[in-house]
Amino acid sequence: MENLESLRSELNDAVGAADDLAALEDIRVSALGKKGRITAMMKSLGGMDPEQRKTTGQALNVLKDEIALAIETRKSALEDAELDARLMDEKIDVSLSIRPESEGSIHPISQTIDEVVAILGGMGMTVREGPNIEDDWHNFTALNIPPDHPARQEHDTFYLPGSVEERKVLRTHTSPVQIRTMMNSEPPIRIIVPGRTYRCDYDATHSPMFHQVEGLWIDEDTHMGHLKGCLIEFCRAFFGVEDLPVRFRPSYFPFTEPSAEVDIGCIRDGDGFRIGRGDDWMEILGCGMVNPKVLENCNIDSTKYQGFAFGMGIERLAMLKYGIPDLRTFYESDLRWLRHYGFSALDVPSLVGGLNR
Repeated sequence: MENLESLRSELNDAVGAADDLAALEDIRVSALGKKGRITAMMKSLGGMDPEQRKTTGQALNVLKDEIALAIETRKSALEDAELDARLMDEKIDVSLSIRPESEGSIHPISQTIDEVVAILGGMGMTVREGPNIEDDWHNFTALNIPPDHPARQEHDTFYLPGSVEERKVLRTHTSPVQIRTMMNSEPPIRIIVPGRTYRCDYDATHSPMFHQVEGLWIDEDTHMGHLKGCLIEFCRAFFGVEDLPVRFRPSYFPFTEPSAEVDIGCIRDGDGFRIGRGDDWMEILGCGMVNPKVLENCNIDSTKYQGFAFGMGIERLAMLKYGIPDLRTFYESDLRWLRHYGFSALDVPSLVGGLNR
């Protein structure tokens, strides 16, 4: 019992002298841990006679509880002292005025997408979205893109690891959303598909990641005249030129037949170009009547239904409309650039409010 009193005095003094939580934890382990002094003494009770074991065991339990309480009390005091010290060192002068913050801006890409959706939405089309990572069927095969097409080559497309037969691909266009919609919906189908796309290009007019918006219109009566009317109206509304010259040039795409490139009238000079006047032309998008093979791949009866599709680059539209010379600056996160080319957060294009000019 004299040893217990000596141990009690020693441990209480050590707990009171602990000046930080780490030192206090060392004391707890040395006294109450698996190999601690009090724990070891309790293990020795088995070698005592019953009467001595009872007396010594009660005394050890009292000592154990006393030391545990002392450690907990000291721990709370040390934590309070640590918090007080932090509050003194990290205090904030709330009397200071807030840092001035400039008004936020809408990125030209977001603005252009909203403008395109507002125009085409007014024609009865609705927005659809889909995954950025696609399989070969949705990205190539269902769109009638042959195995030897350049778009399938690794120098032009980002493939994910895996076997050639099963590997996934970062979608090269938003057309897979058209395929998914046709496979899961019954005509009539009238959709707009904006989103990110990925290709192995990087220069002033190309980026490895860029944005496209595509349109798809499928029903029983749609023909090339509807396609031309839709896109002529879109171009004139988007660029804000009522008599904007628009022409359609024959072209080739595996997923449309017939296919066409769409040009708008412009004039080029030493300072760049101006849209809507002059005798020169600039290509802005591709389009065509949906190839019957694509319809059949999506389980749509091509003898009953037909329609048109088109696609355009969002960055390209923004560059032409707002005079942005280099596509790479869209992704440089330069606040000076965004303040110059950005748009007010309260001036969003819509079917009700119209477009910004």
